[in-house]
Amino acid sequence: MHSLYFRNFLATAAMVLWSFLLLALAFISIGRNIFVQEVQDNMEVSALEVAHSAEAFSGNDELQSFDLRMMLSSVASATDRHIFLTTTDGYIITCSDREPHCGHVGTQISAAIMESLSAGGKLESIGDLGGLYPSERFVVARGFGRDETEGYVFVSQDSSTALYTWQAVQPLFLMICVVVLTLSLILSFIFSRRLAQPLKDMAEAARKFGHGDLSVRVEDTGRDDEIGELTEAFNSMASSLEQGEEKRREFIANVSHELKTPMTTISGFVDGIMDGTIPPEQEKHYLETISAETKRLSRLVRSMLELSRLQAEDRGELFRKSFDAAEMLRLTLINFADKITEKGLDVDFQVPEDPVIVLGDMDAITQVAYNLMDNGVKFSRSGSTLGVRLWRDNMKVYVSFRSCGETIPAAEIPLLFDRFHKSDRSRSKDKDGVGLGLYIVKTILNNHGEDIAVTSREGVTDFVFTLTLK
Repeated sequence: MHSLYFRNFLATAAMVLWSFLLLALAFISIGRNIFVQEVQDNMEVSALEVAHSAEAFSGNDELQSFDLRMMLSSVASATDRHIFLTTTDGYIITCSDREPHCGHVGTQISAAIMESLSAGGKLESIGDLGGLYPSERFVVARGFGRDETEGYVFVSQDSSTALYTWQAVQPLFLMICVVVLTLSLILSFIFSRRLAQPLKDMAEAARKFGHGDLSVRVEDTGRDDEIGELTEAFNSMASSLEQGEEKRREFIANVSHELKTPMTTISGFVDGIMDGTIPPEQEKHYLETISAETKRLSRLVRSMLELSRLQAEDRGELFRKSFDAAEMLRLTLINFADKITEKGLDVDFQVPEDPVIVLGDMDAITQVAYNLMDNGVKFSRSGSTLGVRLWRDNMKVYVSFRSCGETIPAAEIPLLFDRFHKSDRSRSKDKDGVGLGLYIVKTILNNHGEDIAVTSREGVTDFVFTLTLK
């Protein structure tokens, strides 16, 4: 898990480094262009002002006057720039140099530059003006004249001087970048550890699960993000696994208990017959007991196999089927006709004559009805009334099995649908049961997404379950 810290940290660090690298390149490239453009814009303003002044001196050779030259020198000195004026064909007629005999006067600017200037009306460039200057300079030029172009104003500035401020800013920018980058990497490392810690805890919990400890949980730190949701889901899964393991152990214990009694009985009686302990005249009686216990074992195995099949069924497949619930209840009642007559029960059968089509597997729901009817007949008081009802409410169908007998204690009702649960009254009256009937009922209805409820008051017990109308 430590590798996860560093992989996440390195990935974040690489992303931050690339981001700062791109930012630095953009700052150097775009920032320099912006700065150069700002310098050239200022030079353009200076050129425009000089052009206005030159227009005031134009005519009668006043462009070569000492006053204009002093004005140019003052502007050049104040702005740290070099200024000169040319004729339309490129000859320098005056400049801002203070020497009495300026070496620039009389020099001609290259024809290519003048052609470009003449065509565009103004010029912005970086260069030495065809060898006029010993090094590259920023150059701005524009025409001047009252009615027509009488000449051109050139304003230039040493590029290294102009970029001095820009070059001074770059180290500060790089220092800020280094500080921010360092802080980003520190925060990234802290965040990576915080992000990976719950995953490390989950890995540790999973290892403990592998060794059989299902009680371990990941600490919920109250995070409101995906890690918090994962922690909650992990703990929920752990609780489900623990409950499942408890149910598995309980199931094995119950199965062992249910199998132990009949197998002990069978083994004891068989040994008694074989070693002569049981007299020959009583052998038939004990063989009948062995047969009954064997059949009960067979029913238990069949019930467990049925449970396994039911729990593996796909709910989507179940709801692609439909059947007539009213007809299913009639057929179930007919199957119990002999037992009902034997116990002298009256039947209150309130089921519509018209078909009631519901969604679900007919065989499975028939098993539900059969088990509930069997319980109702088995635990009804002789001569009492057994009630079977079906009614609709919106998109639901409700089926009720009501019997009159002993009241089920309120504390026992929540346990009725547990595996192998047999109440005291059941143990006295249900000699052949295996304690899985109601559990199978609950399993089938859960698979169908349906509910079942039980009430037992003053000797009247009512089981009501739901079905969904098609």
